Amino acid sequence: MYRFAKAALNLTGQASRQVAVRHASSDLSPEFHAKYGTPLLIAGATFCTAVWGYVITSTGIAWNLSPVGKVQPKEWKE
Repeated sequence: MYRFAKAALNLTGQASRQVAVRHASSDLSPEFHAKYGTPLLIAGATFCTAVWGYVITSTGIAWNLSPVGKVQPKEWKE
């Protein structure tokens, strides 16, 4: 058990060092979000609105409407 715990701690230490190094030398600059963040947000919101607008208006889904008072039993035929 001691060997396993030691190996697990060693792996987590290595992983945290790798993440720190990778984060420090990242190719993405903070300018990306300043340059493209707002247009991407607007495009995503527009796409989402368009898709839900289509789903609500064109697919014919009954949106959980209550059947109370609308569904009547048929007459019994012998």
